[in-house]
Amino acid sequence: MSGLPAGVMPLDPEQTSSLQSAVSGLSPLQLQWVSGYVAGLAAVNGELPIVASVPAVSSDKRLTILFGSQTGNAEALAVALAKHAVSRGFAASALSLADYKPANLKREALVSFVVSTHGEGDPPDDAEIFYDYLMSDKAPKLSGLKYSVLALGDSSYVNYCETGREFDARLSELGAERFEPLVECDLDYEDAADAWSNRVVDELNSLLEAGSAPAVPLLRAVENVSAYDKSNPFPAEILVNQKITGGASSKDVRHIELSIEGSGLHYEPGDSLAVLVTNPPELVGEILEQMELDGQQTVVVREKSVALTDALRENLEITAVNLAFLRAWADIAADNELSTLVAASDPQSLGDFVDTHQIIDIIRKFPATVDAQAFVDMLRRLSPRSYSIASSLAANPDEVHLTVAEVRYTAYGSEHWGAASTHLVERLKEGDKVPVFVERNSRFRLPAADVSVVMIGPGTGIAPFRAFVEERKAQNAGGDNWLFFGDRNFDSDFLYQLEWQRHLKQGSLTRLDVAFSRDQRQKIYVQDRIRENGAELYRWIESGAAIYVCGDSKHMAGDVNAALIDVLVEHGGLDTATAEQHLKELRSAGRYQRDVY
Repeated sequence: MSGLPAGVMPLDPEQTSSLQSAVSGLSPLQLQWVSGYVAGLAAVNGELPIVASVPAVSSDKRLTILFGSQTGNAEALAVALAKHAVSRGFAASALSLADYKPANLKREALVSFVVSTHGEGDPPDDAEIFYDYLMSDKAPKLSGLKYSVLALGDSSYVNYCETGREFDARLSELGAERFEPLVECDLDYEDAADAWSNRVVDELNSLLEAGSAPAVPLLRAVENVSAYDKSNPFPAEILVNQKITGGASSKDVRHIELSIEGSGLHYEPGDSLAVLVTNPPELVGEILEQMELDGQQTVVVREKSVALTDALRENLEITAVNLAFLRAWADIAADNELSTLVAASDPQSLGDFVDTHQIIDIIRKFPATVDAQAFVDMLRRLSPRSYSIASSLAANPDEVHLTVAEVRYTAYGSEHWGAASTHLVERLKEGDKVPVFVERNSRFRLPAADVSVVMIGPGTGIAPFRAFVEERKAQNAGGDNWLFFGDRNFDSDFLYQLEWQRHLKQGSLTRLDVAFSRDQRQKIYVQDRIRENGAELYRWIESGAAIYVCGDSKHMAGDVNAALIDVLVEHGGLDTATAEQHLKELRSAGRYQRDVY
């Protein structure tokens, strides 16, 4: 081991000595068992590419599963598929598209893609370079490839599952053969994804030779794995629910601390906490009144009989509009305006309408008579809401912190509520419990301790960077930390101001640049601060710093991306196209990571 080149062995001398002592004298079979055990530990706790098996077989005897994941759902499904295939005796591996060389696709025989769509039809960050290659003239003919695609999306966006659709169509165009049809999944994806996975594995009997996977047990570190997940959330007690915006602020932002003591829940900076919420009772009442429905009437939701009021409050999505509901309502409302909007081939107009309306607005604006069961059947299941975790477990043992902005506003002459934010801010008090589980986000991770980081997080996008700085401080990390923060007003909206000042004084935060848009006549945003400090920022980037962005995807993320391109053009001497490609390469390398929503 001592003969390895510098940087290859990620262990210090003491760890290397311990490892050598531990494996000394083991037989080849025992070494193989240890290899499988350690791989299991890495899959549970680590950030390495997850390989369910590493078969020494040709590519035509294995299933390659490639995933593009923005929030971790596609990754989890891909890894589950790989483990399922291996458990049935097949060779299979799961790999991020960011870690996959696109040119290798022509050498594959059997590939399943699990890919999400980000925002309005964009590929996830880790799939961007592969996507560009696949859609370009460089992509080779793939007549020897059999493939299947599982597309994840959110039907409240017009270009729902667009990336998966594009993958499926382009692969077919290049001559590849589908062995399973494209499956599109909404936020409530579990049943459809499980059915697709089962069909894929069943197909392997005819596509691959069973028994080609090596007989290495896939062991898990049981003591480190929590039993709590979406189907079995942990009831976390609220320890603190504190408003952190001033009285003059136009927003109510809360710092919420929850206890996870005894849960076994583990998280890392960059992960999210999913919260199971209930809908605002005021909104449930308005819907029942507007539709003249009896809340005590029994309806069936997923084969269970419940009162309509309970279904609307606890089981169904009644805030965000999605395309399936809009189309179903247009069919019964018989309103020309709505029918024309839904039928039109103008995604911009339809997208703007979905973004600015809630379901109650549709019901009011386009009244229709519908019975309770038919209405329930139009609605999606109520999905958990995810919040970037605002704490480091190393700094806050047995706790998880959130930064939550209440969504409450007036539109179309009536009050509107956000389901999750009002649930957390208004309806839960200290001592109450709320069901939660951790959502891992392996594409939003801190770099090595000696690497500098640039963090860009306006508004509640500051949350994960509070966790980042706490973690780096606990690690005594050597890399520098630069934070860009923005909001409306310095006096009332400077979230965690005293903490940032303390970090600056202690040296755990190297630099802080802020932008308060409403404190002067001309609005100033974080992207303006980025351009103002472009020369220094470029030096950080050239020195190997990693860039992180968290917050709004519709405007802020694009504005920040444009500002970074301007920095590379002005201070790096690149043309715009080269600067754009450079940012894509940084994303692929994990040096430009985004958690945007």
